[in-house]
Amino acid sequence: MTTANDYRNDIRPNWCPGCGHYGVQAAIADAVAALDISPENLAVISGIGCSSRIGGYFYTYGAHTTHGRALPYAQGVKLANQDLNVVCAGGDGDAFAIGMGHTIHAFKRNVNITYIVMDNHVYGLTKGQTSPRSDIGFVTKTSPHGSFESPLPICETAIASGATFVAQSYMVNRAELVELIKQGMQHEGFSFINVFSPCVTYNKRNSYDWFKEHLTSLSTVEGYDPTNRVQALQTLGAHEGLVTGLIYRDDTKPSFEKAMAAVNGGPHPRALVHDVVKPNADVFADLCKEFK
Repeated sequence: MTTANDYRNDIRPNWCPGCGHYGVQAAIADAVAALDISPENLAVISGIGCSSRIGGYFYTYGAHTTHGRALPYAQGVKLANQDLNVVCAGGDGDAFAIGMGHTIHAFKRNVNITYIVMDNHVYGLTKGQTSPRSDIGFVTKTSPHGSFESPLPICETAIASGATFVAQSYMVNRAELVELIKQGMQHEGFSFINVFSPCVTYNKRNSYDWFKEHLTSLSTVEGYDPTNRVQALQTLGAHEGLVTGLIYRDDTKPSFEKAMAAVNGGPHPRALVHDVVKPNADVFADLCKEFK
């Protein structure tokens, strides 16, 4: 049986003291340990930004990829080795700005991976600019008079784009976040978990106290049914997206892998990485000559 310590390496995280990302890292470790996923059966793929450093802090397979491009990498890893558990991680800038095109297509494509976004409503690594999730009136270096753009309603966007598992949590609520990650990783298809993770250095507006005051747990919403798409969208609208828990789940839509297998008349090899044919030295040399 694995424990959270099995996923720790010798690299010390260099996030700011008090950063919410520490809690997200701990929750991921707790979740994969509870599912008894060994480090060699897990890959953590991340993009660029404060949050995307997380991949380097796990003792697993992983890749620290390019800005906004973590999802193409992660989906490629999964399709090359379907027996591997793949977690993709990033921040709201990485996921919902430069990477938004990939995010939308990942929602609708439904590859069987888990995408965890650490949402702090600000760009932290580049020293505090507005992100697509910043609130109206948020003062930063790029919005000295206050942001006038509406924040992106990401959970509504995910549901509207065809995502089959949409959840949201607050990193302070460790037990809830661990349970949502476990459910997401067990879901057959793409699972999206948006996590409120306060930036204590560059976002004094959306602080720990602010989230505590404004968030509503779906467990307190009477009669809430996460399989009801209309109710999910109505509830998000009523609470301005500031809810936590399992928002929406659809187990009827096949994963990309299953849909691809059906179209092609049968399952593909689950681990293409084992079937790679490497050219011999002479063939490789001839290929290289073409580019001289």
